[in-house]
Amino acid sequence: MNIQGKTALITGASRGIGRAIALEFAKQGAQRLLLVARDRQRLAEVAEEVESLGVEVVTLAIDLGQPVAVSIAIAQAWRDHGPIHILVNCAGVAHQAPFLQTRLPQVQEELATNLIGMYTITRLIARRMVAQQEGAIVNVSSLMGKLAAPTMATYSATKFAILGFSQALRGELAAHNVKVVALLPSLTDTDMVRNLQWFRWIVPITPQRVAQALVAGLAKGSNEILVGWQSHLAVWCNRIAPWVMEKILLLAAPLPRNQRKPYPELREAGAISR
Repeated sequence: MNIQGKTALITGASRGIGRAIALEFAKQGAQRLLLVARDRQRLAEVAEEVESLGVEVVTLAIDLGQPVAVSIAIAQAWRDHGPIHILVNCAGVAHQAPFLQTRLPQVQEELATNLIGMYTITRLIARRMVAQQEGAIVNVSSLMGKLAAPTMATYSATKFAILGFSQALRGELAAHNVKVVALLPSLTDTDMVRNLQWFRWIVPITPQRVAQALVAGLAKGSNEILVGWQSHLAVWCNRIAPWVMEKILLLAAPLPRNQRKPYPELREAGAISR
């Protein structure tokens, strides 16, 4: 899909990857961008940057966890600003903790934002895209949607779910000329992850690189867009020798040394392979 002349709605647009995608779409000649986030002030700052590139901007300061408010906002935006050609579901949160130390409110927040919020807005816009027989939906998953990692159990679960959701939706909407794409960045240097304990040996990528990979993937017609050589290497390794990749993830995780010992199944798999 060519970005030029299109109208795109981007959630989580006030910072990080969402902000970078908004700026990259503007550089690629998008006609209009609808930017969604909860932080009104940050949205205004991003809108100012986008407008400086000559692109019309509409800001929607809404909480995706409020279905009624989201429904009203989308209906008004579609009525006032015309059809939306591209939806980018980028809003997300991440909490890090060993599973036995996780707190239910944080788990609920991840599920509500990463999954329920995405479902809510996607359902509203997908119906309209089907009616106009045109559109593209981009769901931002993660490398952790392919490889679950210790200390990120719920986050990984939501990102795996986004891949499954995208695959199912792709099959259902293909006949209506609506494309569904999953974007899978690896560790990205954003505000969201700076307070997390990073995994050993992982080199973070920039949000700008993720946005550029998305534009390139849309132009190629890709269904899944992996970002960065580390992502491709990790997925390849997981296909060839999943037990090795699982051991690497365990060793790389920010866990105390006594919790990073390979568990029996991995030791047995290693012995068998030798």
